[in-house]
Amino acid sequence: MDPMEALVAQIQGLSSTPGDIARLHIILKQADDSLRAESTRLSPVLGQLAPSEHSLGFLYVLDAFTSGQISKQQAETSVPIITGFINACNAEQIRLAPEKFVLVCKRLKDQVMMLEAPIRGVGPLLTAARKLQLSTEHLTPLHSDFLMLCVLAKCYKTGLSILEDDIFEVDQPRDLFLYCYYGGMICIGLKRFQKALDLLHNVVTAPMSTLNAIAVEAYKKYILVSLIHHGQLSTSLPKYASSVAQRSLKNFCQPYIELANSYGTEKIAELEAYVQTNTEKFENDNNLGLVKQVVLSMYKRNIQRLTQTYLTLSLQDIANTVQLNSPKEAEMHVLQMIQDGEIYATINQRDGMVRFLEDPEQYKTCEMIENIDSSIQRIMALSRKLSAMDEQISCDQLYLSKVGRERQRYDFDDFDVPTKFNI
Repeated sequence: MDPMEALVAQIQGLSSTPGDIARLHIILKQADDSLRAESTRLSPVLGQLAPSEHSLGFLYVLDAFTSGQISKQQAETSVPIITGFINACNAEQIRLAPEKFVLVCKRLKDQVMMLEAPIRGVGPLLTAARKLQLSTEHLTPLHSDFLMLCVLAKCYKTGLSILEDDIFEVDQPRDLFLYCYYGGMICIGLKRFQKALDLLHNVVTAPMSTLNAIAVEAYKKYILVSLIHHGQLSTSLPKYASSVAQRSLKNFCQPYIELANSYGTEKIAELEAYVQTNTEKFENDNNLGLVKQVVLSMYKRNIQRLTQTYLTLSLQDIANTVQLNSPKEAEMHVLQMIQDGEIYATINQRDGMVRFLEDPEQYKTCEMIENIDSSIQRIMALSRKLSAMDEQISCDQLYLSKVGRERQRYDFDDFDVPTKFNI
C-alpha cells in the first residue's frame, strides 16, 4: 500500500476514542516530515478526510499543504479549505497540536491580506480563538491577529466582542502587547475612548526589558486619546511602569508631547499652527485623523467651559469666544455636543440664543441602578480573582525562594533596635 494511503487509513481508523487519537498523534508526528515533502500532492488527501471527525489528522495534512509559498490564485483555493476546517474542527482534537493550529490560522490571516480581503478572515479567526481557548480568561496567539483583521476590515463591533473578556492568562508578552494595541484601535474606531485608554495604558506600562515599537506607537495614540477624552495629559508615567518606558518612551514621541503642551495653552490658533507644521509627521504615523479629532476636541472643551460661567449665551458670542468662523458653525458644534451628551442645552432658533442646563440624570432610574449593580458585581468578581491569584503566588516555590533571597540581605543586627524603652 502507498504510504500516503496507509496514513489516510490510519487517520480514518484512529479518530474516534481518546486512546486511538493519542496513538494517531504519535504516528502523525513521525509522518510530519514526509507530509511536508509531499505538500504539493496533498489536496486529494484532504478530500478523503472529514474536518469534524478527523480533525487532528486533517490539521497535520493541512499544515503541510499550506506550508509553502503560494500565489494569489492558490490563496483563493486555500482560504475556503482553511475556513471550512476551522468552522468544523473538533476543539479537543486541535488542542493536542495547538502550535500547528495557530500556524494554519496565521497562514489564513496572511492569505486574506494577500487577497486584500481581511473581512474573510474575521469570522474564522474569532471561531479559532474561541476553540483554542481553555477559558475566556486565556489570551491565545490568535487574539491579536483577529483584532488586526477587524481593524483592517473596520469590523469594530465584532472585535469588541472579544475585548469584553477579562484576561488573566497570557502565554507570550508580545501577544498581550498586540492584543491591547489593536484593541485600543478598535475602541477608538467606536469612540469608546475610556476603554481605548485602558488598553493602551496596559501596553505602555507593561513590563519590558527593552523598548519595543508596539509600546511607542501605543503611547502616541495614548497621548492623543487622553487629549480627546480628558482634555489633558499627565506628563509622567505611573511608578509601576518599567524603567525603560519611563526613561526612553517620551524621546520617541516628542512631536506628540509638544502637541499636548500646545493643547494645554487653550489657544486654538496656536494648536492649529502646530498641527499644520507637523502634518507630515502625523500622517506618516497614520495618526492624522486622531490629531484632527484633538483639534475638534479643543473647540468642545472651550464650549464646555462656557457652561460653567454662563446660563445663556448667543451663538455669535460662542463663535467669537471659541474662535469659530460663524454662528452657524457654533450651532453645529453645540448641536453635536448635545446629541453626544457632552453638554445639556437648548437653542432658540429665533433669537440665536443658547440656554445651558443642568445634568438631568438623577441616578434613580431602573436602567441606572442595573448599570451600577452590574459594575459592583464585576468589581467584586475581580476582587475575588485577585485574592485567588495573590494566594496562588504566595504559595509559589519560585516566588518564595526569590523573596527569601531578598530578605537575607537584611537582618535585625543591621539596625539599632532598642531592647528597652525609658518612659
